[in-house]
Amino acid sequence: MTGQLRNRVAIVTGAARGIGAAIARLFAAEGATLVLGDLDGPAADALAAALGPHHLGFRADISDPVDAEALAQAAQSAFGRLDILINNAGIGQSKPFMDTTPDDIERVMRINLTGTMLCSQAALRRMIPAGYGRIVSISSISGQRGNVGRTAYGASKAAIELITRVMTAEHAAPGITFNAIAPGAVETEMSATLHDAASRRGFHERTPQGRYGTVDEIAAAALFLASEAAGYVCGHTLNVDGGFATAGLLPAGRAG
Repeated sequence: MTGQLRNRVAIVTGAARGIGAAIARLFAAEGATLVLGDLDGPAADALAAALGPHHLGFRADISDPVDAEALAQAAQSAFGRLDILINNAGIGQSKPFMDTTPDDIERVMRINLTGTMLCSQAALRRMIPAGYGRIVSISSISGQRGNVGRTAYGASKAAIELITRVMTAEHAAPGITFNAIAPGAVETEMSATLHDAASRRGFHERTPQGRYGTVDEIAAAALFLASEAAGYVCGHTLNVDGGFATAGLLPAGRAG
């Protein structure tokens, strides 16, 4: 490891498992001090302890303005600063359009979109006076493509990409950047639950690389966008999807 995040303080939401945990592990290895936010407080505490004595676990419901502010304040109080926010926490849903209810929309939007907005606002209250900050939000290719069953989930992820551009327009500065990552199909607990055999076959057939991604590949993208190397990358959505969003019709036998 190269210590790219040495002396940086980072919050990772949804850090207890999956992509969030992979980001936490990589950031810790690169020298960051971490506040790991998750609705599962004990799991966040356990991961923080496993990564080292100077990291902090924090139970937070990111859709609650009080919790979102408390999470940012925990970083400020414990470590004196907040340099990086990774908006990873979210929930999935797969339901046909005609079966999607207002409650479905409200629940997914409240956690995925409102939670991202609230955590970003809380972080910016610390980053703007400091003149430095990196906010990286996890979107999805479902926010860019009309994937079956992704009415609420896809809409929430499309909105995350939009507010990333709005934050850029309103608050980007020489030391402050806003970006998003749109993963394709990734092997996680969520995809194991939501992707049935037909869905998995479809992703394999339509992804030029012919495979699912790994959580570590998403973490590597987050590290780049949170690092000094990405200081002039702002308002961008980085697709990490094996070519899924780019490809059209693939030749027979092209994908794995």
